[in-house]
Amino acid sequence: MTGSVPGDFELTMDELRVVARYVARTAEEVLSVFESAVPQDPRPRAALDAAWAFAGGARRTRLQRVTSLDAHRAAKEAPTEASRLAARAAGDAASAAYLHPIAKAHQVGHILRAPASAARIAEIGAGGDPEAGDRTIERARQRATPVLVEVLLRFPPAPAGRNRVAQLMAALDASLRDVRATPGRPAPLRQDGEN
Repeated sequence: MTGSVPGDFELTMDELRVVARYVARTAEEVLSVFESAVPQDPRPRAALDAAWAFAGGARRTRLQRVTSLDAHRAAKEAPTEASRLAARAAGDAASAAYLHPIAKAHQVGHILRAPASAARIAEIGAGGDPEAGDRTIERARQRATPVLVEVLLRFPPAPAGRNRVAQLMAALDASLRDVRATPGRPAPLRQDGEN
């Protein structure tokens, strides 16, 4: 299915799948943080499964919306900052199927908030060390495919924000935009569709 979503610019289903895959990979890496804290709550795992289904070629349906909302509710109930961020990343993965092609900076969160959340989780796990977050942001930059960067560039830059996740998201956003703008700088490592 290669149709496009109407809005301020074109955004195809194939491009949405690239975004969903990127976010789902990140969410998968940190979901265990939530599942260790709240092992009886399946909602974030269901959201991640819905994201992978869409990324793998299934139609986007109500399943992605419902499981995303459920994962975000689980995040609000989670006992720690890290577990809240992990659940929210899973919700973001499912909601990536519904990224809106509107030229608003807050839409960047649907693409980059999960990697920023993973970076914050890494910082928390390292006793608050910002270098752990920086390393995670660099891995997220390297993982971004050319198509993902092209999609990102259709949106205004992410606002810096006051909280640490917003700051990390703005840093990742700037580095991805810089990759595109800086001649001679290495391109993202993975190609479209690679796992």
